[in-house]
Amino acid sequence: MRAARVERVASLKQQELLANIVTHILLIVLGLAALAPFWWMISTSFKTEFEAFQIPPTWLPLEPTLEAYGDLFLDQPFGIFLYNSVKIAVLSVGGQLITSSLAAFAFARLDFPGKNVLFIIVLSTMMVPYAVTVIPLYIVMHRVGWVNTHLPLIVPAMLSSAYGTFLLRQFMFSLPIELEDAARIDGCSSFGIYRRIALPLMKPALATLGVFSFMASWNNFFGPFIFLDRKYLFTVQLGVALVQRQWYTSWPRLMAGSVVVTLPVLLVFLLLQRYFVRGISLTGIKG
Repeated sequence: MRAARVERVASLKQQELLANIVTHILLIVLGLAALAPFWWMISTSFKTEFEAFQIPPTWLPLEPTLEAYGDLFLDQPFGIFLYNSVKIAVLSVGGQLITSSLAAFAFARLDFPGKNVLFIIVLSTMMVPYAVTVIPLYIVMHRVGWVNTHLPLIVPAMLSSAYGTFLLRQFMFSLPIELEDAARIDGCSSFGIYRRIALPLMKPALATLGVFSFMASWNNFFGPFIFLDRKYLFTVQLGVALVQRQWYTSWPRLMAGSVVVTLPVLLVFLLLQRYFVRGISLTGIKG
């Protein structure tokens, strides 16, 4: 009886080990499949024009060269495009974090008439596609003289983030309200509680929202395409589009531009990864 039980336990352990091996092999294959396009982009950016079209294709450049990167910055003012994208992303994300955290604190901790109705109205704006509002937005921006400036890409993003408000409000419900009660007993105002208690504790959620907002701003192509027509105002997304010609496209140069555009997003994620993961795990605890 004892021998049969030991044999059964050993069999279960073998099955579990086999299942783990199969799972890890499957995950490795899927991971390599997901990384393959990214590796192909990097590899092509270091190839010559001839090698990029070589049959059979090569996964590693036979003669690595930085020619595509040099041509990218010499053919177009790509440095200016990078500066414009960084400026727009930093200002829009910074403003969005401030306005969204203030609104989230108000909806989560303050009591005022019509709070729930107003919050539902704010959330309902998430259902309206950007393509529906772009024409009225363009008319407004044209009348105030903001077309062909970066303001249409910065100001609306700073003031209209229903998703950011919702995300931070959900995180606020996970914070202990006893800290705020103690602060009120000590005479701290509502804004003081927001600045001294709520804001420092919201760092994980702010990092999460910051990563999402930065990606949305950095990868935005439609907005700059609509509001900008002067080359010195273009962002990196429009700059990469300029590499494509009507009759010919330099694929190494296009891949070099894609690598340059991708690196800042990866850098931001790596710098905020610790807060990002914690913010994702805590945002939906209560609410």
